[in-house]
Amino acid sequence: MLFYFRRFVAALLLVAVAAPAYSQDAAQAAAQLALPNVMDVRVTATPDRARMVVDLAARTEFSFVSLTNPDRLAVDVRAATLSVPEPAGKPAGEGGVVSDYLVEQAAPDRVRTTLTLTAPAQVQQAYVLDPFEDQPARLVVDIIPATAEEFAANAARDLAASGSAVPAIAATSTPAGGSELPLASKPLVVLDPGHGGIDSGAETASGVKEKDVVLAFALRLQELLVASGRFDVALTREDDSFLRLEERVALARTNKADIFISIHADSFQQPQIRGASVYTRDENATDVLDKVLADNENKTDVIAGFSMPQMAPEVVDILLDLMRREMRYQSYTLARSIVHQLEPSVELRRFPVRQADFFVLQAPDVPSVLVELGFLSNADDMANLMQGEWRDRTAEALARGISTYFDGIEATQ
Repeated sequence: MLFYFRRFVAALLLVAVAAPAYSQDAAQAAAQLALPNVMDVRVTATPDRARMVVDLAARTEFSFVSLTNPDRLAVDVRAATLSVPEPAGKPAGEGGVVSDYLVEQAAPDRVRTTLTLTAPAQVQQAYVLDPFEDQPARLVVDIIPATAEEFAANAARDLAASGSAVPAIAATSTPAGGSELPLASKPLVVLDPGHGGIDSGAETASGVKEKDVVLAFALRLQELLVASGRFDVALTREDDSFLRLEERVALARTNKADIFISIHADSFQQPQIRGASVYTRDENATDVLDKVLADNENKTDVIAGFSMPQMAPEVVDILLDLMRREMRYQSYTLARSIVHQLEPSVELRRFPVRQADFFVLQAPDVPSVLVELGFLSNADDMANLMQGEWRDRTAEALARGISTYFDGIEATQ
């Protein structure tokens, strides 16, 4: 059975407030470790949250600590060098809890980013993504507001855990930030908002585009899943960018995702067709509509000016692996869990758990489903898809379905 505790983020508990003096021995030791380079650091902020993304030449360990006088969050990664184009600056966006940041080589084996806070804040989640295609390894840190009491408690905990007046580096498997992350790694949920960039997906006469609808939904679902404290959640795209279908699959597989959920809102020439449904992959579509939808999605790369990959031996192996009963069963179980939670909340198609030959569901080692939120070609569905209350209700139901699926896995361990 594929268990979701496959991911482990090795972390350092605490880090020094002031970098110790460099020594020749320390420099030599750092060189021997062959630690990676920090290639870039980006910080974005909104009134509700901030996100820091660190591009790395390879996976590495990380830690974070709360500091006072003034209030700051320091995020360290084990790295020998940095080549950050802009090592200091202000976050992109408007407002938020972070006013500015500074990246520096704090020690021969450590690069630190110090985030100056405008108000008390804490790390909501932090995880490392493996490199894939032309994207480097990445550390993603999400930061949310905290009460003054919470921030003071975190800072006091970090100081006490160091065992001295000045926190020191402690090589340990305890995740960064003490209580901010549990000892066991969280399951990684990869959400895939369909289309993007030059591929708009379905589009209405009034200019509503599928790519925008599903991105807004995926971002809301990510918020709910992260807020539960139970999952790490990554998106294949977080803006209006284009990804080939195989790139979406590769991202989930490379990062050993525990589940992959592709999100869509298509259209059909019969406007009376409406309702949500959840698909698993099968070479034989459930009905004609399912085959049309799958064919349209699989043509995305061609429409956007890209060609599908050649049927290389490894792809043949993937197709063979898809026949494995365990993976099909897990994907089907995930689909059932989601539909069970959607039923009281939204309009569903008849027989809402369906099968179709969607290329994006081909991963042989990641349970994968495709969620059709509804049809932009149906007036009622389109009205729902554009409504924030419907989006929130549906995202909450989907989040419950994901939790139910993992409840079942935990019960079998």
